[in-house]
Amino acid sequence: MKTRSIFPTLVQELENNKILLLVWPRQVGKTTLLKQLQNEVKDKATFFINLENPDIVHLLDEHPYKLFEITGIDSKTSQIIFVDEVQYLQNPSNFLKLIYDDFHEHIKLVVSGSSSFYIDQKFTDSLMGRKEYYEILTLNFEEFLVFREEEQIKQVLFEDKKIPIGYKRRIEELFLEYITYGGYPEVVLTPEIEKKKRKLELLASDYIKKDIYDANISESTVFFNILKVLATQTGALLNVQTLASMFGVSQPTVNKYLYIMQKSYSIGISKPFWTNIVAELTKMPKVYFFDLGMRNTLLRNFDTIKERLDKWAFFENIVWREAVMHYGLDNIKYRRTQHKNEVDIIIEEKKAYEVKFNKNLIKESKYQIFKKKYPNISLDFIVFDEVLEWMIRLS
Repeated sequence: MKTRSIFPTLVQELENNKILLLVWPRQVGKTTLLKQLQNEVKDKATFFINLENPDIVHLLDEHPYKLFEITGIDSKTSQIIFVDEVQYLQNPSNFLKLIYDDFHEHIKLVVSGSSSFYIDQKFTDSLMGRKEYYEILTLNFEEFLVFREEEQIKQVLFEDKKIPIGYKRRIEELFLEYITYGGYPEVVLTPEIEKKKRKLELLASDYIKKDIYDANISESTVFFNILKVLATQTGALLNVQTLASMFGVSQPTVNKYLYIMQKSYSIGISKPFWTNIVAELTKMPKVYFFDLGMRNTLLRNFDTIKERLDKWAFFENIVWREAVMHYGLDNIKYRRTQHKNEVDIIIEEKKAYEVKFNKNLIKESKYQIFKKKYPNISLDFIVFDEVLEWMIRLS
């Protein structure tokens, strides 16, 4: 059975008594992963609860102790209870806190939620010290190879960390497919290109509409159109005022939509890097997409990267996503001065990368000011023909 890279880590988390809280976008296989974790438990009773069932939600909203009526398991029995879609409870924090505080010696909760929007809205700090929290995105390239049953190529790339000449063409084909159609498992497991496109279109329509509905957004067309515009502005500065004027809505409305897009893992924001905290908070961020296939769907453009007019923005999004996967969203920033001297990716104030599609676009003299101002931040260049080697080194 195909598993995510994080699976061994999550299996280890089953051994402690803290709440294991997993948050991710829709349609990335969370229910499958929870079932896989349940199958790993051999020495305890287990029970799986899906809170898309309104009858179960109603019982737990009445009182958390209704959990034992639902499972039929005694509260003193050593057990792990898996709860899918916890955000549908009226007060998930209260449910989790009460069960943990009263029964954590015997009961471990493994809980999933779709979209961190609901986690922010419904969860309080009352769970501090009681939970382990993981965000899980669409498949990375290593996981893509596992799902495509390319285990030998995965081994030479991510275990041996080399690209043998005999595999080079196949690796290039797979990598181009991955960055073009993205990492949604259902799409990855679909071999036919036209069917991939159709599945992505359905995902874009269905899950974005679901986020719109759950967030009580009335201007659904505006929301969707803003998302499409952002797909054309990948790697560009995010100007809320311009978006508001473009669609005839207020800036607070645009900010609300952007917040929901981020919390549902459609887009991510890269903040500006300044040693002056006021400047960092007030200057415009840059916007990227967490899944490249979703971006290409919104653009209705599935041409391979070298054939595209937006290849530079596309490539920058590839590098940004990979950096986020390894270092975390909050640790990725960018630098742009008033004179438009820019460094695309700055990681933890230790490493910096300027992203250029071709080597002949690199002019190192432009970056001497940055190097002089920040001597403790190493600066390197990433070009498309070398990006896979960079990704392998990060793994």
